[in-house]
Amino acid sequence: MAVEGLTTVRSGFGQEETVRRLKAAIAAKGMTLFAEVDHAAGAAGAGLPLRPTDLLIFGAAKGGTPLMQAAQTMGIDLPLKALVWQDAEGAVWLSYNDPAWLAQRHGLDASRGEPLGKALAALASQAIAP
Repeated sequence: MAVEGLTTVRSGFGQEETVRRLKAAIAAKGMTLFAEVDHAAGAAGAGLPLRPTDLLIFGAAKGGTPLMQAAQTMGIDLPLKALVWQDAEGAVWLSYNDPAWLAQRHGLDASRGEPLGKALAALASQAIAP
């Protein structure tokens, strides 16, 4: 199922290894990992089942601030987020918002988001590729 503005790629690793690799890629790029949300743990705490679903929230002021200077409402979509999740068949996926799509959402030319899009694609590649 395609979702507009969302990039989803299949990982060659399991859930924990994909999350670990993504964290390492974020750190290697000098970005800050602001938070990690374990949605499955939250669901379990409420007595509800949910396959592994981890959200990482990260970024760098140098990349996001120019977008917020151009359209301050970009702050609702920044910092960047990546979701590592497992489907019903056990495959692990990594999803993130396309920054070019986000730029358009906030009335900017899509090209304003392309540098962040390239950075996110590189991070995703490092996290999912064996």
